[in-house]
Amino acid sequence: MQSADTEHAPRSIAEWQALSAQDARMAAQLFHSRVAGLPESQRHAVFAHLVNEAELARALQESRNCGGPLSGTPYALKDLFDLKGVFTRAGSSFLQEQRPVAAHNSVIVDLLSARGAVCAAKTHLHEFAYGLTGENPFFGNVDNPAAPGCTTGGSSSGSVAAVAAGIVPFAIGTDTGGSVRVPAAFCGLFGFRMTPSHRWISDAFPLAPSCDTAGWFTANAADMQLLLRTLVSPMRMPAGRTPQGLYLPWGPLDPEVAELCQRHASGFARPADKNSAGQLHNAFAPGAQAYSILTSIEAAHVHREWLDTLPERYSPTVLSRIRRGRDWNETAIIRAASDRQFLRSTLDSYFLSHDFLVLPATCCRPLRHEDCAAFNRERLLTLTAPASLAGYPVLTLPLKDESGRPVSGLQVILPRTDSPVSEWLLAQPACWAKRA
Repeated sequence: MQSADTEHAPRSIAEWQALSAQDARMAAQLFHSRVAGLPESQRHAVFAHLVNEAELARALQESRNCGGPLSGTPYALKDLFDLKGVFTRAGSSFLQEQRPVAAHNSVIVDLLSARGAVCAAKTHLHEFAYGLTGENPFFGNVDNPAAPGCTTGGSSSGSVAAVAAGIVPFAIGTDTGGSVRVPAAFCGLFGFRMTPSHRWISDAFPLAPSCDTAGWFTANAADMQLLLRTLVSPMRMPAGRTPQGLYLPWGPLDPEVAELCQRHASGFARPADKNSAGQLHNAFAPGAQAYSILTSIEAAHVHREWLDTLPERYSPTVLSRIRRGRDWNETAIIRAASDRQFLRSTLDSYFLSHDFLVLPATCCRPLRHEDCAAFNRERLLTLTAPASLAGYPVLTLPLKDESGRPVSGLQVILPRTDSPVSEWLLAQPACWAKRA
């Protein structure tokens, strides 16, 4: 057998479990050797906290002894969730000065522990989770392991990079306005977004609670299936029944992305008919603006104690996004709330006769770092805001080119987290494994 420090191939959950069962110390060594294999600047940009090798080995061994469907599996945790004995910084320059070290684990950490998974690291993110590009002026910008020189997307930048680089088989993120969907698409991974107000997001540091959700990334379909079965227990599809859903080519898509999304979606979804497309277009059109208004109001409330006392500790971009939540006039707020309700009712009605809805996950290939500042954020929000405002779960499927580099992804919006559609799709490689 090769030594842990010379093995570089990504490992699935099952492969990590086999290694932990054979020698938990070797599994811990492999994790740390893969972290060490990153350039120093990237280690600083990706990881907010690392469990030391001896402690990780002990925890992996104990998890093997206790059993559980994820026993012996290391994972990474976005630094919005609490890990006992560790500061939660939320990608900021000052949060750890304002809050004590975590006295307890977040609910999702204890849930995963009960199923055998071991938190090996906490990961950095776009400052206060308020951004889709994953940039962070305090800890560094995360480079995309699947597209060097490009961003991972955000805000779950560290979590997605840890999986894409093969350091862990899965990682926990969050998704408010696309923070699982965009990184999954940009890094060529599978992603799952839960729903707002679920207990797994209830104790995370908030961005906008009415849209905040927990979520996770995996590098392959089998691992996503295992996590879904372990965490949300999808219903079984009735024998002989094929789920029915539509593909809507919604948003300002680059031609390459539009063609690839259309081609892949046609394998399992019908093109939206004229009537359905018209109804969805009408509901989705004001979504990005309504999202920006309503979430910034919530964010301003979350940050009310610091906006006036510590403005210099925020980056200018994130400070501006949060502060604008104080400035919307009543007419704009009422209109945004009305637009949100109309969007929700439209999707509620859609799911009375359909099992899923497919949209592109991003409008372009992964952005180069130098292009992030000039990129129009509204282009991505146009695609992600509908599911965010309506509060629906989403499975993201990766789309890659002939060379295996990520191009975009498909977001499959589901009526409920335990929908059988996710199992059905992941069990059929023809639905997601085709190449350009």
